[in-house]
Amino acid sequence: MTTVVVPKSGGVTTTKAVVLRWLKQEGDRVKTGEPLVELETEKVSYELESPFTGILIRLLAQETAEVPVGEPLCEIAESTTKTRRRKK
Repeated sequence: MTTVVVPKSGGVTTTKAVVLRWLKQEGDRVKTGEPLVELETEKVSYELESPFTGILIRLLAQETAEVPVGEPLCEIAESTTKTRRRKK
């Protein structure tokens, strides 16, 4: 399992970000580079991309929450199976 945190913005002295909107929900499959959440700092709004491929298992910050840089946003678990098998 991997915890995704609020990143430092290159060259910007931001100490926190506001969660504007989740683009994925708990239980969704995500791929590396796919947008997860829209964040806003004092200077810019941006979409944070998933650093990993897996399943989004838990949102740790709600929309409108202020989250300090380095603090957790969500958790992604590695997908152990590539396809699902249905029982009949």
